[in-house]
Amino acid sequence: MVTRMLLTMSDRELNRLDVIRDVSERKMRQTDAAELLNLCVRQVRRLMNRFREHGPEGLINRNRGRPGNHRLSDSLRITALDIIRERYADFGPTLATEKLSEIHGIEVSKETIRQWMIADGLWKPYKQRSPRVYQPRYRRDCLGELIQIDGSDHDWFEGRSPKCCLLVFVDDATSKLMQIHFCDTESTFSYMNATRKYLQDHGKPVSFYSDKYSVFRVNKRDALHTEMMTQFGRALHDLNIDLICANSSQAKGRVERANRTLQDRLIKEMRLAGINTIEEANAWLPVFMADYNRRFAKPAKYSKDLHRPLREEPAELDDIFSWQEKRKLSKALTFQYDKVRYIVDPTPKTEALIGKNILIYDYPDGTIDAKYCGDSLPFKAFDKLDKVDQGAIVENKRLGSVLAFAQEEQERLETEGKRERSGHAPKRREQQRARKINPVIH
Repeated sequence: MVTRMLLTMSDRELNRLDVIRDVSERKMRQTDAAELLNLCVRQVRRLMNRFREHGPEGLINRNRGRPGNHRLSDSLRITALDIIRERYADFGPTLATEKLSEIHGIEVSKETIRQWMIADGLWKPYKQRSPRVYQPRYRRDCLGELIQIDGSDHDWFEGRSPKCCLLVFVDDATSKLMQIHFCDTESTFSYMNATRKYLQDHGKPVSFYSDKYSVFRVNKRDALHTEMMTQFGRALHDLNIDLICANSSQAKGRVERANRTLQDRLIKEMRLAGINTIEEANAWLPVFMADYNRRFAKPAKYSKDLHRPLREEPAELDDIFSWQEKRKLSKALTFQYDKVRYIVDPTPKTEALIGKNILIYDYPDGTIDAKYCGDSLPFKAFDKLDKVDQGAIVENKRLGSVLAFAQEEQERLETEGKRERSGHAPKRREQQRARKINPVIH
């Protein structure tokens, strides 16, 4: 009785088998086989001898099934897994590897720890995990009960204008576009301006539904358990409008799907209408919104509109939709804001406010005001404290203007550099060079 063995060969070994067989049958030269297999001629001869002696089995790697020479010991693997199981059972492979190295002196690669944890059942790869289930949520019952808001950065004008952001307001009950507004960036003042226009057109909704972007939510770790609010959240609180932050993008799926539709339809409609700038688009958007809502909006479960009338005066809205910060008035009747020191006019009324907190109102148009209990204080700029640090963190209120200024400066420097390289530098620079070479002695 003849026993047959099943041999398992890799793709590389199967390729070698065909070539070595051709060489053995004199259908191919040894030099050609060596070049084809990227081996030397002597190695080809060795493979030929093993093939003639053992057949195809002779081409199988002899180290297959044997432990590697650099394999880590079983005792080290058991020790590492015992430590992870006892102290780091809920740690991921990366963090567990760091702790094993820092605390226990066990130097093992992250991938090795990951494979050990998978084999021991301490870690499950992401591909093997069951996907998270996001069950559909019922729509709200009435118009204005919940408004989903989001910003979509995109090349809306297909290169005819710089990339910009579209702020989208979608009603949860009807999927109706309530407000869309183009702006340079997704900043605090951009949302404030769009929200103010929304309130003037429709009134105050019950609540807004957004993501956890820094405009809507304070994301600092030390602020998670405090009652700190962003400037946009403070403005909505003053207007008695709730702000709800979603835990996932799927939770605010209506505005996400609206963004996807707008990135297709709106771009092509603006192309057909010949709209090339943000100003032209914002003036034309009501026409697009009316057609969009006619096609895609759904009737609400109840016909009642929960929007409340906007009773605040324009001046009061100006204060609400401003950037507000507290400052303490010094003994010299000065306060500091945005790297500028301001001085308050000395009067009996202002002198009584020394050491007290005043409220600074920074408006979207760049003007500021200082108030105490709603009364404006007379003040003026005293001096600029220091130069602007290029690496300083820019507040999210006017990010668009800062980026535009930086882009203009970069373009100006590039233009001047091209002039210098082409020999067409301004005459002023030529005169400066001439002074350095031939200084004038007075």
